[in-house]
Amino acid sequence: MAGPRLLRTEAVVLRRHDLGETDRILTLFTAHHGKLRAVAKGIRRPTSKLGGHLELFTHSQILLARGRNLDVITQVDTLDPFIGLRENLWRASQAYCAAELIDRLTEDHAENQPLFRLLTSTFERVATCRRPDQAVRFFEVQALGLLGYRPEITRCVKCRGALEPDRTWFSVSDGGILCSSCRVSSPACRELSQNAVKVLRLYQSGDWETASRLRIGDDLAAELERVLRDYTQYVAETQLKSAAFVTSLREQGLIADR
Repeated sequence: MAGPRLLRTEAVVLRRHDLGETDRILTLFTAHHGKLRAVAKGIRRPTSKLGGHLELFTHSQILLARGRNLDVITQVDTLDPFIGLRENLWRASQAYCAAELIDRLTEDHAENQPLFRLLTSTFERVATCRRPDQAVRFFEVQALGLLGYRPEITRCVKCRGALEPDRTWFSVSDGGILCSSCRVSSPACRELSQNAVKVLRLYQSGDWETASRLRIGDDLAAELERVLRDYTQYVAETQLKSAAFVTSLREQGLIADR
């Protein structure tokens, strides 16, 4: 039996590209239907009623007409534009990291309501909080868990033994932390500081209220970013463009994060 001709859902714009002279194809992550692609017809015309409601990262209520290949957006109302993401390049670059991770690691039409709620709350945090980069680190850890890629950081991922209090290593290929004995068989693993382990465990607990109050120094922030970037790219089996974009902005002195 065919599904409903019209579909109403909450959605966040992950990605977009132009189609023809006036249209645009949007990659959306929705509350009840997972990731899907839809056409916004005439959105690039100055008179379009869709334009302001379908900017990147905007949280909207949309009405879709189901199509054979692509759905068509027929109506949209903004729920939250996350203004802070449009007024600050650093915040926008962090939102790009979260959006790309969702785009790379989710299958089309795979419903994941907890992940949708995590994404919208993350965009709110990135738009407003003191350390948007740490809001994204928290998001990455939580999203990996919701998608079935939760790294093991409480005991050795290989031998399941207890970890030493002073020396730990993280292996992206093994999916977690290694003890001193097991790390010999994973030469590509990276040593991880105890402070990084503690923060990652806090992020895994899901306690954003406590995590948001942490005072994370530059070196620790860089370590957390590096280990999570390496792990997410390993899981995604591709280089993430957003990570390269953030690096480029730093090198050009266009963002002063941390």
